[in-house]
Amino acid sequence: MLDWIISDFSDVVLVGLSTLGVFSILVLFVRISGLRSFAKMSIIDFASTIAIGSVLASTIVNKNPSILLGGLAVGFILLYQSVFAKLINRFSFFDGLVTNQPVVLMEGEQINRKVLKDVNMSEADLMAKLREANVIRLSQVKYAVLETTGDVSVLHSENDGTVDDVILKGVCRSK
Repeated sequence: MLDWIISDFSDVVLVGLSTLGVFSILVLFVRISGLRSFAKMSIIDFASTIAIGSVLASTIVNKNPSILLGGLAVGFILLYQSVFAKLINRFSFFDGLVTNQPVVLMEGEQINRKVLKDVNMSEADLMAKLREANVIRLSQVKYAVLETTGDVSVLHSENDGTVDDVILKGVCRSK
């Protein structure tokens, strides 16, 4: 009955060794695949991060999969992520097929309620993101953009400065 509360010392040692082994493999593979591994630049990056976390947790606390299989799974996830990134960068049609386009939620003080509805976001959600960006007046907002990762970027300023066009390159301004 107490098995679900306490564990044998040997189980604790196995979890510790599994953690050490799997994290060592993870660090090695991330060093090989590069900093993008956890950058969350696209939905593939985000999904890869979640998948790696799931594999790590399963490998650490269970005897199956083995450390080797868990490490290989992490390696294959990172390989898939790298191949996907190369395909996106090389073929624009592939990028358009698998990547969402960022959209403007606000331009100046104007909230695009149609876009909010289309992306299933409430005005309260948008206001929370404005607060996170330290916006205290709507007049400060130049643009609020829902990025491909699901993050909201808020471009704001105290002055009437303009936003360089390159900052909004590829962003859908209306739907």
